This record gives sequence, structure tokens and C-alpha cells, in this order.
Amino acid sequence: MGLALAAAGTAQAQDARLLDGFEDISAWKATASDSVSASLRQVDGAKGKALCLDYDFNGVSGYAVARRALPMRYPGNYEFRYYLRGEGPANNLEIKLADASGDNVWWRNQPNTVLPSRWTASKLKQRQIDFAWGPIADRTLRATESFELTISAGKGGGKGSACIDELSFRELPLDDGSPLTGVLSRSGDTWTYDLGRVREFGGAILRWSDRKPVADYAIELSDDGRSWRTLREVRGSNGGEDMIAMPDAEARWLRVRPIDATSAKLLGIAVQPLAFSATTNDFIKAIAARAPRGTFPRGFSGEQPYWTIVGIDGGTEQGLIGEDGAIELAKGAPSIEPFVLVGGKRVGWADVQAAQSLQDGYLPIPSVHWTHRDFRLDITAFADGEPADSNLVGRYRLTNTTRAPMEYTLQLALRPLQVNPPGQFLNTTGGVSPIEAVTAMANAIDADGRRILFSRDAAHIQVSTFTSRETPLVAPSWHSPPWVRDPDKLASAALEYTVKLAPGESFDVAWTSKLSGTAPLDASRAEDRQRAVAATWRDKLDRVRIKVPPQVQRVVDTLRTSLAHMLVSRTGPRLQPGTRSYARAWIRDGAMINEGLLRMGREDVAEDFLRWYAPYQFPSGKVPCCVDDRGSDPVPENDSQGELIYAIAEQYRYTRDRALLEAMWPHVAGAVKYMDELRLSERTEENRANNPAFYGLMPASISHEGYSAKPMHSYWDDFWALRGYKDAVEIAQWLGKADDAKRFAASRDQFRADLYASIDIATKQKGIDFIPGAAELGDFDATSTTIMLAPGGEQDALPQGLLHNTFERYWREFVQRRDGTREWKDYTPYELRTVGSFVRLGWRERAHEALAFFFKDRQPPAWNQWAEVVSRTPRTPFFLGDLPHAWVESDYVRSVLDMFAYTRESDDALVVATGIPADWLQGEGVAIEGLRTPQGALAYTLKAEGDVLRFDAPAGLRLPKGGLALSLPKPWATGNASSAGRAMPLHDGELRITTLPARIEIRLPR
Repeated sequence: MGLALAAAGTAQAQDARLLDGFEDISAWKATASDSVSASLRQVDGAKGKALCLDYDFNGVSGYAVARRALPMRYPGNYEFRYYLRGEGPANNLEIKLADASGDNVWWRNQPNTVLPSRWTASKLKQRQIDFAWGPIADRTLRATESFELTISAGKGGGKGSACIDELSFRELPLDDGSPLTGVLSRSGDTWTYDLGRVREFGGAILRWSDRKPVADYAIELSDDGRSWRTLREVRGSNGGEDMIAMPDAEARWLRVRPIDATSAKLLGIAVQPLAFSATTNDFIKAIAARAPRGTFPRGFSGEQPYWTIVGIDGGTEQGLIGEDGAIELAKGAPSIEPFVLVGGKRVGWADVQAAQSLQDGYLPIPSVHWTHRDFRLDITAFADGEPADSNLVGRYRLTNTTRAPMEYTLQLALRPLQVNPPGQFLNTTGGVSPIEAVTAMANAIDADGRRILFSRDAAHIQVSTFTSRETPLVAPSWHSPPWVRDPDKLASAALEYTVKLAPGESFDVAWTSKLSGTAPLDASRAEDRQRAVAATWRDKLDRVRIKVPPQVQRVVDTLRTSLAHMLVSRTGPRLQPGTRSYARAWIRDGAMINEGLLRMGREDVAEDFLRWYAPYQFPSGKVPCCVDDRGSDPVPENDSQGELIYAIAEQYRYTRDRALLEAMWPHVAGAVKYMDELRLSERTEENRANNPAFYGLMPASISHEGYSAKPMHSYWDDFWALRGYKDAVEIAQWLGKADDAKRFAASRDQFRADLYASIDIATKQKGIDFIPGAAELGDFDATSTTIMLAPGGEQDALPQGLLHNTFERYWREFVQRRDGTREWKDYTPYELRTVGSFVRLGWRERAHEALAFFFKDRQPPAWNQWAEVVSRTPRTPFFLGDLPHAWVESDYVRSVLDMFAYTRESDDALVVATGIPADWLQGEGVAIEGLRTPQGALAYTLKAEGDVLRFDAPAGLRLPKGGLALSLPKPWATGNASSAGRAMPLHDGELRITTLPARIEIRLPR
């Protein structure tokens, strides 16, 4: 069987209705996002005049748009036609169609496209147009009012032009859905397949006689049976079934013509629908569906896989290791997958029991362990080096677990497949990773300029193109050259190690490849290198030491792993929620990750992020929602200003670095100025009269993901804005800027009054008894409301009835979901924030019940991580965001640390032990050391001995005005407290401590 990919031919052009010949371009308007330049000009086109959109991204992200009104009504099937040309680097080419409201948009998005330098005919078919966004329920495209040509920043950015000519529209006949069947005939050595009429299709499966391989042949298409166009040439077919991809092919006749004389017989052709090769991933999925389970990774075989990241602290690239043992070499790169040949059978992931682990239970050194009746295989991945020069290392230990000597072949195959599965599509498309040229040597594989160096020489070497093997898996064959170039860019290679092992004996081999830098590779001493990496990570992750009973050690282990994932997920100073789908820095994520870093003793990383992010602020004072290699993103998300100010203030609270605070002051002042402009734009008489719930709020935006379809007046934005105003006042006071502090305080107070009035109006308008997510919706979103508690600090100022009802409702619905009495499809573990809210509300038991629920959704559990999305059917493929997701893990870090200590704004107290349950206090109890707070490093022990609970806290902490507030669990909450023989009062289970050191005893009441 051979397998191949081919570029589709095109049918001859037919008459179409001209929409715009561009002889007059006055109907077109150019617009652009912040700091991006855009202009229009008329040029000579393919046919008469044409329109050019000139753009310059000026070092930021964003977009440039050419737009005109163009009312359209759409039949059942159709296509747009136009000519394109342009110049400039690879950017995103977007054709957009919007309805009369402008809220609902359909598009074709072609990421990172280099436009042709000469006029080139293009088509946009009905099936290629997708719904982009909007609140409409019925997303069928029936009518639009405008047409846009957009260039948005892709990998290239920079400047250039996009030109369009002869925009036309053609109605097409509806496909009747009849089978793609036809008649196969032979003339000499050529076979012709007649579909009866011009049809669209996606490929074909050619079935050859098995005994006589055809080797090389050409595939040709024709619309009229006279004029033929060569689709591709297939080389090295060995007969059987050849699966040929033909993306977007359109023809009536398909012809197969052997290149050399052959006696092979073509037994049949099965033409495949468009979906067969809509993408290369779809093509591989189609092949996987016909192959035995395990031939391909889970993601191609209809099963959702899971993985984790492998990298160094602050590196610029990260690998992945999958739950089944494949290791991805870098973002979007191929992977190395293990197989074992034993007893005449090839053993892969589907033939073993696989388990996962982290070294020491928490270090970011993941392993996968295969258990088979004949062997055990341990696969470990780690990274070492420095950000400028780092390496990925894979280790394998094959052990004979039988009672007799055995011969094994360990096969390490480089495959053109990522660990990141094909169901992942955002930013980095998972699935196939092209390999065009590959060379294999005894101890190395070179693939498209990437080298993998092995610690041992292999017994056998395999390389292969996609069409020269029976399955898309490197396998022994009669033809195994050391070098190959694959026109399908799906080459593979493998090194094989054949060993004889006595019972209990093991065989070790390792490889390394570059994550960054160009220093020579060294595949030796892998075990020693792993030992050194582990020691480095212990130093980074153990700066805060928390001792808990063994039965809950996973809580602390996951805390430290989460810190590691936040450090590994970043690119240099750029804190990111992920390394694939979300490889960008959001100030929202960064501010909350920064808080976790500060509390865990990584002030240096938090400072690096601030110094890197703040300069991307726009001249207007607007803080970009996110930044990546393309620069500042212009999308207005009105939480951003408050988040930057908060991050700056928190950095000072923990470090007291006045020089840094002074350097950040212009960014604070600019953000306040911009927030004032935003809120005043809504503080109008029109809103007072017609939309009083919007009066004085931040304008509508899509910062809250639930409102991405249409911007809303999200209270999330307002909670962050209020936090920003409060912190701006403090920053001005810290710097001695009294006038600014007074002015900021006036804005703060006015905005707070408007916000609280809006909440009151919105709840009454909607007839609800909880704090809504958005003023106009009255929707329930407790995960958003958590921000008002922490870091908002407004817990005691909020309407207590609404606050209580909000989290009571969340708890009721949570219990229903947990207990299976409420239907749910998926959820985002951002909900981990509610654990911290429960702690602050004094709901100790509920906090731990929620935590236990969320712990069950770690994937895989032993890797101490959460994806952005958790599904109720975890093996059904779905988009899960990034895994791990650093923002989710920051929610976990902050919530768990709240259990041990948090700052309460209302009385300026450091509250300790609020989340520690009574059963943690038995035996060795709980001990904290080095937990960072704004008052310094906190240490204490809390331990029960019989009917006495002892609390010890050493000196060294700068107590806040409200002192320490020790919150006691039942039954100690009603005990008798004393220090040095003097009784101490307990108020609602809380004990106030005003001096350190402190040694306190609480006795159970008799």
C-alpha cells in the first residue's frame, strides 16, 4: 500500500457576476487598529484597474482593513472569484463578510500567507467560509452588507500591500450528495475513471494487484476528456492500496498513467469526498481509521490524548511528552515515539499499560512507564542548559521483567507527527509536523536541519518516505536508504537497538536535541544531567516550605509543580498561559501569575515580566490586552489598565523596590488617564436616562471570554478598574505625589459609587438576587465575581446579601455537578479561584470539597496539572486549550496559599490558617516556612496534641496594622486560648496576634 498527498488542479473558469471592477475605488475605506497605518490606492490590475491596501504594523500587532458596503444575498451554493497579488512578509489574509448589525461576521482566515507577487486567480467557495463571531443563533450565511479585505499581523508583521481585482460572484449548482462513483476503463497501460460529470472531491484510494507493484505512476485530471493536467507523480508505490490526497480537486475524469512499463493491474478506484483531505490532518485521520489501533497516536484515532511540557526556567522553547511516551521536540515539531519488537510482534502504546510520574512527585521531570507481560519501558524527558542554549533530553530504560532471557528491539522513531494532537487548532495547529528531508546515521538523525543525537550506536537504521512503506510508521523493508527527501513532507526515520537481556537486566539509551542555541550536542551522561537538573529545580521550587500530613501531600506537590509550569511556560520574561494555543503574554494572566510568583519567592521573575510588558503600553495610556512576537495587541479589553497597575503595586508591596516603582510611574499615570477617559465616555446624560446600569462603568469589551461573541459591560472589567484606581492612589502616596494621589482618589471614589449603583440597578432590572457577570445580561458568573474578593479587596464593602447569594448559588450548582444531578459538558478550571473565595468567606469545609473535585480532573493526575478546559467525556476529542495552563495553575497557587495566609484589606490583617482543616493538625501538624507576604517571609507551626492546639510563629515578620489573625477550625474555634499564661480572646473563631514571636495554646472546652 502507498500513501500520497497531492495539490489539486482547478476547473476551467466560468462566467460570473462582476461585483467590483475597481475602476472607481471611492466606495472603499481603509481603517486600522492602534498604531497601525493603512491606506488605499488604485493601481493597474489583472483586468483594468485594481485596489491596493498598503499597511505598516509599525512594530505592533493589529490589523489593516479595506472595507466597502456590499449587500449580498446568498444561494445554496456559490463562490467568490477575484485576483490577488501583494508584497510583504507572511501575515494573515482575511476575507470578512458582516451583516447589517456589524456584530455577526463570517470569514475565511488564511494564517501566515505570503501573497503572490503576480496577479493570481483565486476562489472563495461557500464551504470555505466559516462563522467567525457574533451573537446570532442561526449561523447560516444568508445575507451580508459589507465586504472586507483584512491583513492582520501574523509571523511576519512589518509592512506591505495586498491588492485585489475583478471581484465577482458565481452561483453554483447544489451537490446532490450522490456517491462519487464512476466507471473505470483501461487503454493500454492507462486507466481512466469517469465520474459522469464535473465533481468536487478530496482524493482517491487506488487498489492494485498485490503481486505486481506498480512502483511509479502519474495522476491526471480532466474536465472534458481531452485536456489533461498532471496532479502529481507517485514514486515508490509497492502495490496494495495507495491512498492519494487531492485537496479541493474538481474534475470529471481521473487518469492513472504508469511512468514506466508495468504489468501491475489497477483493480479499482474509490474517489473520496472533500473531507478526506481537507487538511493533512484529515488525510492522516482517514488513514488511521483504516489502520490497527496504535498505528497512529490517539489524537488521530478518535481518542483525546494528554501531555505535559518539558523545558527550563525562562527558556525560549519547550518540548512536550505525551501520556503514551512520545516526545515532541519543540513547538509544532515532530516527535520521537518508542516501539518495542519482542516475540515477533511490534508493541506500541495500544499494547501496554501506561502510567505517568514526576520525579520526587513534583519536579518538572516527567516520565511514562510502559508495563507489558514481557518487559517494562521507562521513558523520561527533561531539559537542561540556559535560556540562550538549552537542550531537550529523552531517556529510555528497557527492562526484562520475565523469568527467562529475552531478545528485544527498542525502536525510536522520528515521525512527522506532533504530540500536540490535531484537535488543537488555536495559534499552533496540532497533528502533522512536516518532515521533507531526513538523514539517519548510527547515532544521529537529521531532519530538515534539526539534529537528534543518540547516546549509543544503533544496530539498524531506517528512513522512509510516506509512499514507500506499508503503514505510515517506520518499519523494516527491503528498501532502507540512509537519506530520503519526501515530496509529501511526511518522511520518517528510526534507530533500532537489538539487545538480549537476562531476567531483571536493563538496557539504557538516551538522545538530545536543541531547544535553543547552537552549541554542540552531547548525548552522554544523561543520568548525571538529570540529577543536576533535579537539584536545580529543587532550589527553585522549595523556597517556600510547607509541611502537611502525608495523605494531603499532593496539595503541596501540585503547588510546587504549578510554580514550575509557570516558570517553564514563559518565553524569557514573557509570562504565558501556555506554550502552544496561548503562547502570548496577557496582562490579565500575567498580573495573577505574578502574584503567585511573588508569594512563592520568585520576585525576580515577576519584576522581569513587568519591565518587559509595561513599555508596550500605547501612547494613549491604553494597556494592550496581550503582547507576543508581533507586538502589542490592539483589541480593547478594559480590564487591562487595572491589571497592570495592580501588578506594579504588588511588586512594590513585596519588594519595596522604590527605583522600580519610580520607573513604572509613567505607566501608572497613563493607565489612570486612559481609565478616566473610558469611564467618562459612559458617564453621560444619555446613559443616565436610557441605560443607567452602564453609567460611569468601563465601556463594553470582550475581555471576559464569555462575551467574545459581542462586547458587554462586564463587571470583570470594572472590578479590575477599581483595583487599579485603589492601587494608583497608594502608588502616588508611596512616591510622595500628593496632588496625583488626591486626583486619583477622586476618580476612585466616583467610580466605586457608580459601580455599586450599577450593580444595584442591574440586579433590580433583571430581578436577580446575585451579582451578575455583565450589566446588560444579568448572567450568573461567580468565577468572575471572585475578583471582587481577591485581589479586589471589596469583600466587606459589597452588598452582603448579593455576595452571599452569589456564592451560595455557585455552591449549590457545584454540588449538583459533582454529584451528577446537574448536566454539564465541560468547564474551565479557572473555577479554582472559587476555592480561595470560599476560604475568605470562612467556608473551610466547602473549600476542601471543591478542591477534591478539581483534583480529580488533573490530566494525567500524576503530572499535577490542569488544562484550560475539562470535559465530562475525557477521551472524546475536544479543544482543551493548553496543557498545562499556567493561568489556571496560578489560580490554584493563590487559592491554596490563601488557605495558609492571605492579606485582608478591610482591617489590614494577615489572616493565617483559614483554610487548614482540623484533620491536618494531628500528628506532625502543619509547618510553614518562607511564605512571602507584603510584611516579609511568614513562618509558623500549627499542631494538635491531645486536647491542646499549639501555634508558634517566630520573630522577623513586620506585622501589619491589623496584626496576625489566626483562624481556627472546629472544634478549636470555641476553645480557650492563652499565651504565656495569659488568656486571649477568640472572636468568631479568630485570634488576634499583635506581637511576635508568639507561642499560643488553644485548649478544647471542657
